[in-house]
Amino acid sequence: MLLYFFISCFSFILFLNSVSLKPFPLWATEMRLLSLWFWKDLSIFSISASIKNTFKFSTIPSLNNMAFTSKLDHFVDESCGEMSVLDLPELVLECILEKLPPSGLCSMAGVCSSLRDRCMSDHLWEKHMTQKWGRIIGPAAYRKWQWHMATRKDSTNLKQGKPKLWMKLFSIVQSLSWFRLKVEDSYNQKSSSSLPVDSIMSWYLALESGRFWFPAQVYNRENGHVGFMLSCYDAELSYDPRTDSFQARYPPHGRRVIAIEHGVPWERLRAPPNDTTPHDLHISDCLNELHPGDHIEIQWRRNKEFPYGWWYGVVGHLESCDGNENFCRCHNSDTVVLEFNQYTPGSRWRKTTISRKDHREEGNEADGFYGGIRKLKSEEEISTWKRLWPVEVLE
Repeated sequence: MLLYFFISCFSFILFLNSVSLKPFPLWATEMRLLSLWFWKDLSIFSISASIKNTFKFSTIPSLNNMAFTSKLDHFVDESCGEMSVLDLPELVLECILEKLPPSGLCSMAGVCSSLRDRCMSDHLWEKHMTQKWGRIIGPAAYRKWQWHMATRKDSTNLKQGKPKLWMKLFSIVQSLSWFRLKVEDSYNQKSSSSLPVDSIMSWYLALESGRFWFPAQVYNRENGHVGFMLSCYDAELSYDPRTDSFQARYPPHGRRVIAIEHGVPWERLRAPPNDTTPHDLHISDCLNELHPGDHIEIQWRRNKEFPYGWWYGVVGHLESCDGNENFCRCHNSDTVVLEFNQYTPGSRWRKTTISRKDHREEGNEADGFYGGIRKLKSEEEISTWKRLWPVEVLE
């Protein structure tokens, strides 16, 4: 027994010094959803068994009557001839994988190279991405993700050099225990053994880990501060998987430092409805179709140094109109009345007017500046604003 252990260790050391390894994959640090069996398999027995298989020993020790099948890269029970999951029809196997949660797909990806390729497929992860992240992830977040991965890849290429001894050891252990591939085959199949940086699985795991900050918008920012009630502001968000909530970083307002809010729940988030940045004026394309009673969002900022936020309001009637629908002609007027009924009657924030024909940015340093307008056509958007309505009327 002692002689066998000495031979195994000596062979492993020789093998380690003879192999030129490539750097650890970029996506490996993002695989936080993997099962605990990954760490349990890091044993001297599994390492020595894989090394002996690499050097093509004539006999391979069995584990509980299980033999290594090189064709399928997985263990099967020879004694009873049990069917492998890979023996299932392709359609059946695909249906099984589609039912798995993200953690299940990550675990299945460690069984063999064939299942790994299937479990990393974009069409499987697209469903999970849409279900969990689709409501708050927009084109701006995707563009930042592409830029983020391109930067990481360039940085890795610049720092690439000869791996240290401990990195060699960790890479070999990871290769033998996680992918269960032969060492000589793993380098010939680099494209199938690494996760593409632009894959949906890589993006999902980056979001889930909380290491990737992405742009989105937050309703009633700063824990519902009274000065931001019924507004929606841009922020950089990071997910906290422990609390199932988010951390938000808001851009500075004037001379104020960056504001940070913790514990932001899902229901206070949304993807930006358009590509207009917080400092740019949104070009209004709905002015000619606005009628009293329509729900709108309008850009507003305190002064020229502040970024815009989106504020909820409704289109009201002119003072000359009694509100009778049969005789109302407010939609024919060049003046549009906007009402913000969360404020008390008589408040300077309760009502404002804009020009239907040549509206750009209107306002002053005392009352702030009103920018572009969006007409809300979705009942989901309108109901979200109503759900956030303050308990008390604002002054």
